[in-house]
Amino acid sequence: MNKIELLAPAGDLEKLKIAVLYGADAVFIGGSKFSLRARASNFTIEDIKEGCEFAHKHGSKIHVTCNILPHEIDIEGVREYLHQLEVAGVDAIICASPLIITEVLKTKMECHVSTQESTLNSSMVKFFENLGVERVVLGRELDLDSIKEIKANCNIDIEAFIHGGMCVSYSGRCMLSNNMTNRDANRGGCAHSCRWNYDLFKGNTKLNPLNDYFAMSSKDLCGLPVLKQFIETGVTSLKIEGRMKSLHYIATIVKSYRQAIDEYYATGDIKNIDKYMTQIKKAENRETSIGFLKGMTTVNEQLYDLFKENPTQTFIGTVLGYDKNKQLIKLDVRNYFTNHCKIELFSYEGEDKIFTIDDILDDKGFHITEANHPRDIVYIKCPFVAKENDMLRLVNEA
Repeated sequence: MNKIELLAPAGDLEKLKIAVLYGADAVFIGGSKFSLRARASNFTIEDIKEGCEFAHKHGSKIHVTCNILPHEIDIEGVREYLHQLEVAGVDAIICASPLIITEVLKTKMECHVSTQESTLNSSMVKFFENLGVERVVLGRELDLDSIKEIKANCNIDIEAFIHGGMCVSYSGRCMLSNNMTNRDANRGGCAHSCRWNYDLFKGNTKLNPLNDYFAMSSKDLCGLPVLKQFIETGVTSLKIEGRMKSLHYIATIVKSYRQAIDEYYATGDIKNIDKYMTQIKKAENRETSIGFLKGMTTVNEQLYDLFKENPTQTFIGTVLGYDKNKQLIKLDVRNYFTNHCKIELFSYEGEDKIFTIDDILDDKGFHITEANHPRDIVYIKCPFVAKENDMLRLVNEA
């Protein structure tokens, strides 16, 4: 049995490397052209080349999104750009436009049809199969039974979303952002207008109390509770959404799914769901649901109250090195923390470890009581050996 692929997002080169280290079989990124998520830290060709070399060294692949639906002014240079990506070592291109699909098929890179095409049935998959594409990314609006049926009726790879943000409309087809801000979702500019605060009226009567606003956003997708059933649909790849997410988010979500997938292939079951869900909640800012995976959504899958969002600030830094003799971690600070707080050492290898900080040194060797400047370099006492790219986060004892 071929092991299912875990596909992770990355908004820059640092996040790409973290995704690979923490267990991604493949990483999808956006280049400088023809990609959605216009505000993401998109990769230069040199970045992509370095990312491909790093991923391939660790047995992972790189997919590049070229998934805009281009207007006339957007199409110049497609062929030249794809050639640059091929030379850089890219494994696959994710695209939606027939123009870009046609050009990708002329290269040695795999052609993956984007979820922007809203593929929801096997006949549509067969259409793309007959074109010669290697993979289709299904729309998020399908339940597990439908996904399984589609996979049973086609002969190419099927990719489906397992975790991350959900579009309030059919993925990418909402016109709120375009209408309200002149930022086109299908050209990478979605302003997430569904997540804004709105007053709700019935006729001329405002229904919501003062400062208690209405939103029309979907809860984020979390397919972990049905991961076993998802794997057993036979799909080739499980995709985590979130190229604009943080290092900590990517590391946490990828490692949680990596462990769960590995448990399934080792035992035929996933008995530690609660453990993995607890890990995921350490990085999630928004409420989650299983979306359409068990059928049509209800009010419980919608996020009408944005006050329920809970930004996490437990991530305090990334390990840059460790002095075994002095038991000192060299830390790239990301969030505020103080001496004597309880910390979790979160690693891409092995189990997490908890300790209490009893000393913090600044970069000049002076003892300090708090680290309050992001991107400062500090040194903290840690009884456990830490590796470069391990992470530290506060332990919430509430």
